[in-house]
Amino acid sequence: MKTAYLKSGVIKTMLEQLKANLGGELTRELQEHTLIIDNEIGKGIIKGMSLKGGISYLEFDMVFYHDLVLSINTPEKNPIYFTYCSKGTLTHSFGVEGEKRTLESYQTGILTSKKMDENILYFKKDEALKTTLITVQTTKKGLNAGTDELKQKLRETFFKNDVAENYLYIGSHNLKIAEKIEQLNAISQDGIVRSLLIQGLVHVVLALEIQQHKDDLQNNFLQTGTLTHRDMDVIKEVSQFINENSETQITITQLYGQFGLSPSKLQEGFKLMHGHTVTEYIREIRIKNAEELIKNTDMNISEVVYTIGLTSRSYFSKIFKEKYNCSPKDYKCAQQSMLISA
Repeated sequence: MKTAYLKSGVIKTMLEQLKANLGGELTRELQEHTLIIDNEIGKGIIKGMSLKGGISYLEFDMVFYHDLVLSINTPEKNPIYFTYCSKGTLTHSFGVEGEKRTLESYQTGILTSKKMDENILYFKKDEALKTTLITVQTTKKGLNAGTDELKQKLRETFFKNDVAENYLYIGSHNLKIAEKIEQLNAISQDGIVRSLLIQGLVHVVLALEIQQHKDDLQNNFLQTGTLTHRDMDVIKEVSQFINENSETQITITQLYGQFGLSPSKLQEGFKLMHGHTVTEYIREIRIKNAEELIKNTDMNISEVVYTIGLTSRSYFSKIFKEKYNCSPKDYKCAQQSMLISA
């Protein structure tokens, strides 16, 4: 078993400490630090970035060749950690003697701990792991009122009597967050544009994790129902298939035959992970694609309707207006006006 130690909440220092413990090559582009590891300890990438207002993110996309214990101890800080596991499992305990609890794929974990307490993360040998850790330093004053307001709200939510205690929440399964993290990893731009896109998406992921916590409390911590872990992997595959083929006529019967999940499990999975039925999800994807076509092509509205797989222009106009609060025609006119004035 290998043990690594993090004794700082500063991304630059954290990556340097991981390099000292795990080896690898450390690079930097603006505020983004990337550690590439390919040695006897493991293979993959660990990267992170400090954002404004005491927020940072750290992502592991790794396979470790030994069981790894990561000790995080930042006694001068009192952060809230928001964790999401996109692949594999991640286990946590408060100190080496604490109770171990495991975060599975597509789950959110939120934790706070007493000052001076050690947070232990356990990584399994030979397991592909992809997990994102967003840290909010609640004791650091932000540069604007909005940032400090966010921290105060988080303290009110997660700190009892404004004092941090050992608290770990493991949420319901959620694919929306996985999709945003995939978008984060798909950013191809460089320089300041890349930094701004990363900051924007990290804030979206943070917002979704906070919303997941709120929804779970309202639903008494709704769990996965009859779905197995394998079922949830299949739901993700079905979601990707719909994203790539939304312009075609997709039916529940077709999805059942292709992916092997019963109609009831398909619906249960989509409601759990997307908050929509399968039909609603297909419609959402089509409308988003339509918005992109209207914004970025010269297609007229009828051509857009045909391209996204619908046949009724009036129905399309109805659902588009419900989504964007304006008609497709008005939206296109607004886009054209913006181009003319630019």
